Amino acid sequence: MEELLNTTAGDVTQLKYALDTFYFLVCGALVMWMAAGFAMLEAGLVRAKNTTEILTKNVALFAIACIMYFVSGYAIMYGGEYFLSGITGDGFTGAEEPATYAPSADFFFQVVFVATAMSIVSGAVAERMKLWAFLLFAVVMTGFIYPMEGSWTWGGNAVFGMYTLGDLGFSDFAGSGIVHMAGASAALAGVLVLGARKGKYGKNGEINAIPGANLPMATLGTFILWLGWFGFNGGSVLATSDVENSNAVAVVFMNTNAAAAGGVVAAMIVARILFGKADLTMALNGALAGLVAITAEPSTPSALQATIFGALGGVLVVFSIITLDKLKIDDPVGAISVHGVVGLLGLLLVPVTNDGSTFSGQIIGALTIFLWVFVVSLIVWLIIKAVMGIRVSEEEEYEGVDLAECGMEAYPEFASSKN
Repeated sequence: MEELLNTTAGDVTQLKYALDTFYFLVCGALVMWMAAGFAMLEAGLVRAKNTTEILTKNVALFAIACIMYFVSGYAIMYGGEYFLSGITGDGFTGAEEPATYAPSADFFFQVVFVATAMSIVSGAVAERMKLWAFLLFAVVMTGFIYPMEGSWTWGGNAVFGMYTLGDLGFSDFAGSGIVHMAGASAALAGVLVLGARKGKYGKNGEINAIPGANLPMATLGTFILWLGWFGFNGGSVLATSDVENSNAVAVVFMNTNAAAAGGVVAAMIVARILFGKADLTMALNGALAGLVAITAEPSTPSALQATIFGALGGVLVVFSIITLDKLKIDDPVGAISVHGVVGLLGLLLVPVTNDGSTFSGQIIGALTIFLWVFVVSLIVWLIIKAVMGIRVSEEEEYEGVDLAECGMEAYPEFASSKN
């Protein structure tokens, strides 16, 4: 009888290990699908002449993120055990008790997060940055900058050996600050060094709208991101093989969806009041703002609270986009507002429903992430600018970076023929 019970317990442990590993992998795949969402959103919100280059950036940055996180990022973020383990294959092949999922599944889930942070940068610097300058920055961002701040938060390490954010009451469930605000901070540094697109701002301070070429594509990208976010937040529960974790996953899915819905409705209402029209781009950014706002803590709010939090994000993002334009900070897709400003909001909302966090801890954590990523990114951007330049020529910008950087157009049938 005792032998039967031991066998049964062992089988249950193996089943839980298999289920949690499989769940982790599926959620990671959903987050990977967000790369397609970013690509479609950004390609829809830039002009036709810049479409091929923005798509190239999104494909390349994902590949770079996967390689650099394997080479150095994971080791920096979670300790040196896996540094360059791909050379020998050690470290990712299996796990000893009492691990609840395969370590390679954890790596896969983490690597798609760092790619998400880098994807945020690509949209903000669109239409005027050199492709290879951007990709060089991606190497540093995914291999060092992001992993370092991740080591102070999810990695649990002390910030420069001084203080542990967790001990100060900092909490970020799935990355409103660690992923989204970090990506936006790097983007802000890049935009400040890069400058605005030609014609965006007039000599007398007027703001000239530069519409995107393909709003159906941008809308598709938003829906893809909305879908992928269930893996982003849901996978951060880390398990689903028992009743408690299964309930937590269901609540996270419910709240993630509720927040996105609240963001859409709120952004549309604000846009209607301010502009007198329904603004699709604000609605799309409202959805993403709602998702970013709930990402810091999707497990403890009620569905109503999640909807309200998302709505707050939807309201804030509209005013943030308008304010950044007035400051002549040119962000073609609104990435800094969606992921940075609303990412901060998400962090500050955590203590409302999570007793384990404090407002002071959230503020210190947010400042730590922002200052580290912004300052180091600014230094890296300035070095790249000095070494190889980061902006295409005025003529190349006028003709479109598709031809200048990639030698092909996304919509060649629209081009005039010289024959």
